[in-house]
Amino acid sequence: MNWTLEVVVIPVSDVDRAKAFYVDQLGFNLDHDTAAGDLGRVVQLTPPGSGCSIVIGTGIVPDMPPGSLKGLQLVVNDLERAHAELVGRGVPVSEIQVLGESPSPTRHPLDNVGFVFFSDPDGNSWAVQQISTRA
Repeated sequence: MNWTLEVVVIPVSDVDRAKAFYVDQLGFNLDHDTAAGDLGRVVQLTPPGSGCSIVIGTGIVPDMPPGSLKGLQLVVNDLERAHAELVGRGVPVSEIQVLGESPSPTRHPLDNVGFVFFSDPDGNSWAVQQISTRA
């Protein structure tokens, strides 16, 4: 049996501002923006190529303060290109950092150990890791 992670809820203070950041600056796909009656609003967004989406909205996460989610991680096969895209879209992103030694001398030197870091407008933190080939 497969167990797949499909959705992660991200606590934000301003849904429209967060939606603009994730769509316009990060390039996530807008899956839907739905009013949930008296319960609030649900906006589902998916990173390109990902099987897991994020959800932002109102009335969906009462016990998680905006900006409290830390350590979210995206994986790309070309970190230098991803970094350039983020910079080009105006995302305040760290420089490329190498955390450890590449596990294989035959792989790209950033594989598994190359990262960049950024936060959304509320302070939810993200890492982007390079993995160009999997073992």
